[in-house]
Amino acid sequence: MLTFLGFAMIATFLVLIMMKKMSPIAALVLIPALFCVFAGKGAHLGDYVIEGVGKLAPTAAMLMFAIVYFGVMIDVGLFDPIVRGILRFCKADPMRVVVGTAVLAAIVSLDGDGSTTFMITVSAMYPLYKRLGLSLVVMTGVAATANGVMNTLPWGGPTARAATALKLDAADIFVPMIPALAVGLLFVFVLAYVLGMKERRRVGTLVLPGQAAPEDVEAELVPAAPGTAAAAAPAVAVTSVPASASVEGSAGSSASAAGPAAAPHGNGSAPASEDGFQGLDPDRPTLRPRLYWFNAGLTVALLTAMIMELLPIPVLFLLGAALALTVNFPHMPDQKARIAAHADNVLNVAGMVFAAAVFTGVLTGTGMVKHMADWLVGAIPEGMGPHMALVTGLLSLPLTYFMSNDGFYFGVLPVLAEAGAAHGVSPLEIARASLVGQALHMSSPLVPAVYVLVGMAKVEFGDHTRFTVKWAALTSLVVLAAGMLFGII
Repeated sequence: MLTFLGFAMIATFLVLIMMKKMSPIAALVLIPALFCVFAGKGAHLGDYVIEGVGKLAPTAAMLMFAIVYFGVMIDVGLFDPIVRGILRFCKADPMRVVVGTAVLAAIVSLDGDGSTTFMITVSAMYPLYKRLGLSLVVMTGVAATANGVMNTLPWGGPTARAATALKLDAADIFVPMIPALAVGLLFVFVLAYVLGMKERRRVGTLVLPGQAAPEDVEAELVPAAPGTAAAAAPAVAVTSVPASASVEGSAGSSASAAGPAAAPHGNGSAPASEDGFQGLDPDRPTLRPRLYWFNAGLTVALLTAMIMELLPIPVLFLLGAALALTVNFPHMPDQKARIAAHADNVLNVAGMVFAAAVFTGVLTGTGMVKHMADWLVGAIPEGMGPHMALVTGLLSLPLTYFMSNDGFYFGVLPVLAEAGAAHGVSPLEIARASLVGQALHMSSPLVPAVYVLVGMAKVEFGDHTRFTVKWAALTSLVVLAAGMLFGII
């Protein structure tokens, strides 16, 4: 009964948010509460929610102060050189913009934290997507998938969990997986190229006014003062725009002859002139060029301390945000203005995390997760015993999507490893196979970082899910196939 209710609860949640019948926060709270009553455990709902909130409170605190910290770093210009470098590479070409998104997300993912990766990636790429009229779900989908592959780094979480659960060395799990993960990352870049080509065909080729051919010019996006006509339109002209075609997942967005800035977006975001978009303004008053190296050093120190686990991550970001605000904006009104500027993102993300605590609390507290996992493991045919590594890899896709990494690696993986050991399959192979589902896991509604991604990109979670899941699942299968081909799994 609990197995059926668990799957039904997850399916109901996904269907409602993908059909936009409920907001993610409302669905994360009301649906599990309803199913908790169906399971006959409504009297314990309060206990489940409090337990779930207690487990996710450190994550919510980390996200709150991480948003403030990286928001301040963006305000003061720390990432401006990266944005300018990407802009030079992209040349106002939609294909290059999408590929640049994948490359940037992969590079920033080296810090091992999805939230910081998404904050930096969206902050750098969002102006380009808005100014060129590109589909924002392409940005979120590519960024999430690239980060999912890179999330398997030993300090990223899943590898450490697998090593701890099976009492193995993390290096023995991760190092042999590098070739397969490299193939997966290469596939993400190829996917970004294909999606970018679709975007190029949709919005047309963009060049500076007066140029005869797109290949003859490197287009630059020129920031404009808010409230001017130039701020509402890109500093590029459309030379060719197809009348049809929209990127899958953009909910019918299309480009018109008026130019990319007039193109509606499937996520319901306002056009440039309505949301005050300026792009990368080199003259914004919050810039602190004299403190550039201090801010760069502080960020490197913060990320190093995080990787070395010198202090809990929430504490590190709390200290970092306080120090960044104090040094860059020593006057109280300026500090309040910076906090207020990022309050919207903080509130949205923190609210989403605490709403997700209701969902995870009910799933765990009622025993639904355990019954679902036991059912799936028990459904494995006896003849598949010698192929438990392959089975583990395949199961890692749905299981890491429908439950937390802790639940999968500490609850399910030991059972799979025990079943494999009975047929002579090494626990190392099982542990390596368990990593392949991470590309899909990073778009799970149970991952707090994904709400940072869709919130900052102003994308509906349902749109992101509908667009991303199939590509992320395909990426995971590519990693699994590469692992088997190389004899790693």
